[in-house]
Amino acid sequence: MTSSAGVATQSANRWVGYVLGAVYLLVGAVGFAITIGVGFAAAEGRQLIIFELNPLHNIVHLLVGALLLGAALRGTTSAKAVNTLVGGVYLLVGVAGLFVIGSALNLLALNSWDNVLHLASAVLLVGVGVAADRSVRTRAQV
Repeated sequence: MTSSAGVATQSANRWVGYVLGAVYLLVGAVGFAITIGVGFAAAEGRQLIIFELNPLHNIVHLLVGALLLGAALRGTTSAKAVNTLVGGVYLLVGVAGLFVIGSALNLLALNSWDNVLHLASAVLLVGVGVAADRSVRTRAQV
């Protein structure tokens, strides 16, 4: 895809992968600074703005960020596949989070705002992954 000036522009999937990947990497890194002294998978963590974190949650953010960013760097096909996959996982995490808050199963120290963010991320990632860059075919579609 090129703009009127002839400069190559990024696909929606790559753009979303770059932005969310960078944000999740940043949140994961900052999260470690505020979760010093919190148990690795403690059900209650420390807050970053309105979101609750523990060290395991930070690692998940780093992995998701690296996955999204890495796929965006590889190309539109990779970004489309990974956005859809990560979005589907976040949909499951958002729904599961509704049931684990306040229990010992809350290994990621999720709170209600985390669930809202995870569900919003899922809608964005799956929506872009499925609807944008339709001319690109992933291996699953071949």
